[in-house]
This record gives sequence, structure tokens and C-alpha cells, in this order.
Amino acid sequence: MTETPGREKPLYEAIIDAQKLAFAPLSFHAALALRDLGILAILADRRQEALTAERIAELAGLPIYGVKVLLESGVVCDLIALEGERFRIRQLGMLVLRDPMTRVNMDFTADVCYRGMARLQETVTTGKPTGLRELGSWNTIYEGLTQLPPKTQQSWLAFDHYYSDPMFPVALPLVFADKPKRLLDVGANTGKFALACLEHDAQVNVTLLDFPGQLELARQDIAAKGHSARAIYHPIDFLDASAEFPPDQDAIWMSQFLDCFGEDEIVSILERARRALAPNGRIYIIETYWDNQEHAAARFVIAMTSLYFACLANGNSKMYRADDMRGCVKRAGLQLERKLERFSNSHTMFVCRPA
Repeated sequence: MTETPGREKPLYEAIIDAQKLAFAPLSFHAALALRDLGILAILADRRQEALTAERIAELAGLPIYGVKVLLESGVVCDLIALEGERFRIRQLGMLVLRDPMTRVNMDFTADVCYRGMARLQETVTTGKPTGLRELGSWNTIYEGLTQLPPKTQQSWLAFDHYYSDPMFPVALPLVFADKPKRLLDVGANTGKFALACLEHDAQVNVTLLDFPGQLELARQDIAAKGHSARAIYHPIDFLDASAEFPPDQDAIWMSQFLDCFGEDEIVSILERARRALAPNGRIYIIETYWDNQEHAAARFVIAMTSLYFACLANGNSKMYRADDMRGCVKRAGLQLERKLERFSNSHTMFVCRPA
């Protein structure tokens, strides 16, 4: 998609936006505190009546000074309305409190990204995920996912699953239209899609590829559902270009996976996937391309996620444009058989075969 210049905002609006950027870390933590200390919930539960700061402090069990500071910051951030001496929650405050996407994104930012993002300039100049040292001493975050502190790991997984899980019911009939007997889940993570496949088709056998720690989590969930006999676990380091994929696969699934790598690494992964295909097999690439979004909110979230990939994930990956991925597909000796745009809100599926 080609960018076209839009009408400039009036200067006074741009000045306000500039100050919002200047104080963004402060306003973010104010919103988080208003949410997590229960102040927004108190206002939401009593939407029909505006409350004084004293009453809010009493209901929250918090000192009046801190409550006033947070309430006043909430007013200028449009989370809260001030009516005389009383406060009432606004629509933005309701979204921060109850909108699932906003909650997932805020938790991910607070628990996974916040401290590390202070090292973004160092990341840009070195090409290394220098913010990752705030979480652990791994080369990439994927090596340490199972070792993250529980709250950080929970927020990472919630973010990942929020944007992937709703797509599964739409994707499964497309993948299984050709009745694959052997399916390779590349970057299986905790095995949620593999499990969905095993429950969707009683004849399919699924091989899961990922780091050993992630595969162990997947193994536990799949065993608990009674599908162990049709699941195979194949530990791998995807950055090792000599690590070939298990062969003779009828379908190879890569969902929100290739954006975790740089373009040369993507080509290497796709080349190995091509060599692992059975005759007439297909590769399914599912991504959320930032330039192929209907809604501005989705476009913003996806573009911001690239900063996480740069500073914390591995230092060389990002959320790609659709044409970037199309170029990688071609370089890997594959051809694009079908392209399904926004088949599940923000996702695009590339169906690929050997060229």
C-alpha cells in the first residue's frame, strides 16, 4: 500500500499531540494505576453517579493524596470526566478497564516491553535486542519464554494467543480442504493450533517444531486431551540453517511465525519447508501485515509491535508489509497459489507451492 499525504492537523492540535508523546510513559503508568488499583472499576460500577475524590479513596482503600493525583491525570488523559467536584468515567476509561484488546496490549507493554524499550536507540545502532537483557541473558526471547517470570510469561502468551486463537476456526477448513494426513506446525509454541488440528480431524498426524521448552508445554496440553498418539515433537533451532524439517508433509503451517525472523532467515526457513513438502503439499503462511489492515487501530498495534521485535525479541525481525513476504516466498523457490486477505479480521493467508 502506498502512503499518501493527508491534511495536516491545525497547529494547536499537533502541539497537544506532541505533549502527549512527551509524557506518554507517565500517562501510560497513570492509566495502568487507575485500572489496577480499582479506581476505574469503582467509577464504572457507579456510572450513574459522579463521585468525589474522598468517596473514591474510601471505596478503594487508598490515601486521598494519591487518588487525587491519579484522578486529575485521568481527567487530562480523557479517561475521566470532572463535573464540579465529582468524577465520572468516560468512554476511554471504560475501554482501558474492560476492552480485551486494550487490556492485553497494556499488560504486554507493561510486563514484557516497558523497561527494555528504554534501550531502543541502542538496538537501532547495534542491530541487537539490547532490551532483552532486562528479562534475561538469552540471545532471543524465544529461548527464554519458559523461563520468564510468571506474570511476564502470562502477559506474553495472552498477547500472542489473543491475536492468533480467533483465527483458528476460520483457518482450519481452509487447511483441511485437501485432507492432509501429515501436518507440520512450524513454531508450534504451546501447541494450541496443533491441538485444534488434532481435534478437527481424527485422521491427521501433527508434528510440532519449536524449542524444547515450548514443546514440553504443548506435550502436556495435548496429552491431557488424549491426542498423544498422533502428535510428534521435533525440537529445533530455527536459526540453524542445516536443521532440516521432517519430510513428506502434506501441509506446513506457519502462523504469526515468520515475523519473528529477519528476511534472510525467513528465506532459509521457507527453503527448508519447501524441501519437506510431500508431492502436492502446500505451505500456509498466516501473518498480520501492517499495510493490509482495514482499521487504523490494527495498523497502529501491528506497527508498534515491530519495536518489540527489534528491542526485545531478536533485533532483526518486524511486522512486514505483504510485498516483503511475497518477495521472501519467491526467493525461497515457492509460488503464491492463493492469497486470502483479512480472512479473519487482520490476518492474511498465503498458500504456497514449489515454483
